[in-house]
Amino acid sequence: MPHAEPITLDQAAAALAKGHATAASLVEDALARIADPAGEGARAFLAVHVEAARAAAGAMDALRAAGRAPSPWAGIPISVKDLYDEAGQVTRGGSVALADAAPATATAVSVARLQRAGFVVLGRTNMTEFAFSGLGVNPHFGTPASPWDRPTRRLPGGSSSGAAVATADGMGFAGLGSDTGGSCRIPAALCGIVGWKPTAARVPLAGTLPLSATLDSLGPLARSVACCEVLDRLMAGEAPEDVAAAPVAPLPVAGLRLGVLQGYVTQDWDADVTAAFEGALARLSAAGARVEALEVPELPEIPAANATGGFAASEAYAWHRGLIARQRDAYDPRILMRIERGARMSAADYLALRDARARIIAAIAPRTAPFDAVVMPTVPLAPPPIAAVEDEADYARINLLLLRNTTVANFLDRCAISLPCHRRGEAPVGFMLMGEHMGDARLLAVARAVEAALAAA
Repeated sequence: MPHAEPITLDQAAAALAKGHATAASLVEDALARIADPAGEGARAFLAVHVEAARAAAGAMDALRAAGRAPSPWAGIPISVKDLYDEAGQVTRGGSVALADAAPATATAVSVARLQRAGFVVLGRTNMTEFAFSGLGVNPHFGTPASPWDRPTRRLPGGSSSGAAVATADGMGFAGLGSDTGGSCRIPAALCGIVGWKPTAARVPLAGTLPLSATLDSLGPLARSVACCEVLDRLMAGEAPEDVAAAPVAPLPVAGLRLGVLQGYVTQDWDADVTAAFEGALARLSAAGARVEALEVPELPEIPAANATGGFAASEAYAWHRGLIARQRDAYDPRILMRIERGARMSAADYLALRDARARIIAAIAPRTAPFDAVVMPTVPLAPPPIAAVEDEADYARINLLLLRNTTVANFLDRCAISLPCHRRGEAPVGFMLMGEHMGDARLLAVARAVEAALAAA
């Protein structure tokens, strides 16, 4: 029997409030989707907390019946990426190298905040090993396929691959991911959903397995901008009652000033991305947005600054070197090679990178300040087949292409979001909006306006 079309957090909360659904029914539906042998659940999840999720759902239903539900979203099931700590669970980071690690003694701060609001954690989602690739491929646990063109089995995007596939397929209402160079936004784009990267400092990293302490950001993948807004604000520490009482007010799209970033982010678009992105710009312009080309001459300085390896390679190697010494053969060789690039980066290289980043951030800030958002395609490609990255040269080439546009926001320490902009039935294409440093609330309001305009056109 086919499943119903997945709904948003707001729709689920309304159904719970009206008695049209229970937490138990939402959880059971999600568990059935995960367990469906014809679906991607076995590859999207590394662990499913069946009994714990059922118990939590029952508790939320009892609290709601007594008028004591901790938030409107109490009882709604979500998933967490396998780099968030959960008390009693082993945090493996999508790797077998940590299979024998001790279970976490405490739950990650961001996850605990959502649990206090009553969200039910269904389980732990698959990911690129140690979050070090934008493709979503995992040779240890299998690679979940993008929802588009399932018979071909196409890349889900990474590193939050399982979070994106689970959310797109209704295996929970959202998935918590992480974004160091695009790992929430890339899989959101390739799976046709919304992926949010907050300004890094907004959400505490405590209780998560790191890739790069400088660049790591924690954010949700969900079915709407409003869904991401709720989860982000709770993860950042806002009280549930405040989030419920004061949602971000959507803006009118008419009058918004959108800067279309020029330069290397405009290269190598495939036909699907070109058509969908240019069509989205035309629809936004017709709705009254001011769409303008934005030249940023400092943009090529970002890859030049990263040429010695960047923050991810150096900081990942500092964390991994002891584990590599003990468990080298357990690593995916493609990930190991990328981590070990950090061993060749000197302290002088690292300090030069840090200084270059500060200089580039300061130079670009006044160029983007007049705009409500900077926009570009999230990735230049529609989802390639998983088989297309079996060769190392193709793996490296496609990985760099998928990461190219999204890494701009991480390097500049900005917030950013990917929205689907393709027509129904077409290959998924992400429309990325980048805001200012700590301009998260403003960007969410702009994104809601853009989302509504694209849906209406």
